Amino acid sequence: MLRKRSAAPPPLGGANPDARRYENKLLVILFLGFGLVFFDRQALLFLVPFINEDIPLSNTALGTLSGVLALTWALSGMISGRLSDRLGRRKPVIIIAVVLFSCLSASSGLVTGFAALLAARALMGLAEGAVLPASQSLMVEASQEHRRGLNMGLLQGSSAGLLGGILCPLAVVWIATQYSWRLAFVITIVPGLLLALWIWRSVREEPPGGRVMTQPVAEAVDAVAKPSIGSILRQRNIILCVLIACAYMTWFFVIITFAPVYMTSVKGFSPATMSGVVTCLGVAWVVWGFVTPGISDRFGRKNTLIVFTVMAALCPLAVVYVSSPVMLGAVVVLTYTGLGCFTLFMATIPAETVPRGALATALGLVMGIGELAGGFLAPVIAGWASDNWGLQTAMYISAAGAALVVLLALGLKETAPAVLRRKNAAAVRAGAAERTTSEAAVS
Repeated sequence: MLRKRSAAPPPLGGANPDARRYENKLLVILFLGFGLVFFDRQALLFLVPFINEDIPLSNTALGTLSGVLALTWALSGMISGRLSDRLGRRKPVIIIAVVLFSCLSASSGLVTGFAALLAARALMGLAEGAVLPASQSLMVEASQEHRRGLNMGLLQGSSAGLLGGILCPLAVVWIATQYSWRLAFVITIVPGLLLALWIWRSVREEPPGGRVMTQPVAEAVDAVAKPSIGSILRQRNIILCVLIACAYMTWFFVIITFAPVYMTSVKGFSPATMSGVVTCLGVAWVVWGFVTPGISDRFGRKNTLIVFTVMAALCPLAVVYVSSPVMLGAVVVLTYTGLGCFTLFMATIPAETVPRGALATALGLVMGIGELAGGFLAPVIAGWASDNWGLQTAMYISAAGAALVVLLALGLKETAPAVLRRKNAAAVRAGAAERTTSEAAVS
């Protein structure tokens, strides 16, 4: 059982030069790794107008493709997270996963029908789901305390935004226009294999000088060798993060699945114009991906999550009500803030709540259950609703997901070390002032 104990946040760690250099190197490697995951995952969504010429896809079929990948991603994340905690090794998990998802992404370009495409995406999800929990576990242990939120934001948010949100629509649409949509899938195998080699040569199971983070900083708990899943889920922050993940992934997967087709089929944008607007999503993804968690390092995870989620709820509504592509792109950059919040509830808050022995398991549970509800069920439901009531319904479902996150986030307990130190210092000052007042009254 996980037992709470009161403890002051640990001091800053990772001060030696070798540790700092490794922290930065690991960040670059894992940044590219998870970015490539999202490049492969997003490619299908931007290639739908081209795929439709060979394999007709209804909104329900598109939602099913997105949902099945999320389902296998979720199962893989939960299983691989628990497995890596039991084995105490994350590097082999990442290497195998990168090789497999690169090969399976390439296989999407070889299919001739919907069933084969569905199978290829499902298998790809099994491989991709193992990458994030293992990567986050390695990164959080190598990160200096004052950079923890920023590093996790760059790894998970900005990487996916840069490669999956900016480079992906530009690259795959151009390749599909100039050559074929099949080639756009096939060539992804090359960077994946090169990255796997780099991980094998450079990544360590433990950073130089030992782990920077050996205990959580908020709601600190006594280290237990292998905490049970039940004890992990009894943590208030973990339960809330799981529920937030379900709602926030509904916001994300519904808007990213249906916004491109909404812009081409309802608004009448050309594929090139659509890719330009979607690139603005990627720009916002990159910027808010590190700005949001960086702000949370200073001002707190909870307040940051609430404020930026309120902004995120406006993004799918803008897709419906803003008609000008230029204006829509500008509004999207300002309101597509949710991906910066993903790092907070999927990685940083859980990492600051549970001990190391439960870290990958907790991250896998938050990601996995969130993917099941928001990544698997939500796109399928939104696709069915869109076929019956119009594509704007999907955008309303996305906005509702963000609104629910705001309500759930009100119940979180703060975990940011800087905020906890300020609260502790204020409590000490208040206690000293109270004792001084009491002594003065007695005298």
